[in-house]
Amino acid sequence: SEGFHAPQLFEISPASTQSFPAVTDPFSNFTDVQVEERQIGNPNLQPEVAYEWSYGLVYSPKWLKGLTVSADWWHIDMRSISSILGAQFIIEHNIPGLVQRAAPPAGAGPAPNGGPDLGAVTLVIDPNANLAGAVLEGLDYELIYILDTTIFGHGDFGQFTYTVNGTWLSRFELQVNPDQKRFGIAGEFVPTGFALTSSLPRNRAFASLFYHGPHDSWMNGLDVGATVHWTGQYNDDQLEGFDRKVREWTTLDLLASYTFNMPTPVAQQEVPGLSKDGGKNVKMKDGKEKNVMPVSTATYSECGWRAWLNGTTVTLGMQNVFDADPPFVAGAFENNYDESLADVRGRFWYVGLKKRF
Repeated sequence: SEGFHAPQLFEISPASTQSFPAVTDPFSNFTDVQVEERQIGNPNLQPEVAYEWSYGLVYSPKWLKGLTVSADWWHIDMRSISSILGAQFIIEHNIPGLVQRAAPPAGAGPAPNGGPDLGAVTLVIDPNANLAGAVLEGLDYELIYILDTTIFGHGDFGQFTYTVNGTWLSRFELQVNPDQKRFGIAGEFVPTGFALTSSLPRNRAFASLFYHGPHDSWMNGLDVGATVHWTGQYNDDQLEGFDRKVREWTTLDLLASYTFNMPTPVAQQEVPGLSKDGGKNVKMKDGKEKNVMPVSTATYSECGWRAWLNGTTVTLGMQNVFDADPPFVAGAFENNYDESLADVRGRFWYVGLKKRF
């Protein structure tokens, strides 16, 4: 398949903005904590296009009713990507033409990455530009098992649904300019200034188990369940010239809800009123026509608490039950955690009320 995306208005505006983001420079010991960054619009931006193909399979065995296993291998080729890169990303990859540096002082020692000191960053130019492209590949997989308790032949005790859903990112290769080689960023922390994507752990998954009450009973509206979210390890920024892993993050969410489903009472007998078939002449047995009084076909609902409860859903939930702290990320300068993948709120509970009329 083919995708198409036209530039947005702010991306083609020639106006520029100035900011002083906090950065860390692996190529120099003399770069200030904050550097000047200029983000510039580009009236010559071209639409970006993407080509995607995928192969998948679905397996539902006869020997285990309710089980479905599926897998999809996908490939996306993005071209002429419209994006800004962000000051930290530009400095980390020392992209030619976008980083301006002062000459290093005489006798400067090695840079934090162990190489020669390239001099302090004085200006970062971050234009909206059509990047050469990016190639993404990965595998999506899913397992769903629905256990209907009626199969045991001892009555209806409800339904259990177990789900596992995950993604494995095989590669994410980015090419900024046509004359530069692609470089991989799969499994890497990506600074927030990079507009194209957030951080890219290779593995993410969740598993859930839910129970729905038996039909034809007051428990029919009951749903309870738990979901485990898991984000795998990925590489932190190489701020000091050595590799560091951001640890995996696992959280547990709980949910319980009940929907009131009550039968709607109807009129006990027909009463005069409006009807699509009312007010018409009908030919009788004696050949004469007779006008038929319109008869109402309306239904009636009871007033009172039953009517208000019908169609009402009450929900009680809790996220991050064990109050797990987000993993430390050295490259996230503002708050030391990855906002794109983790949440600093910790454990919290909530109540929901929904009414359908």
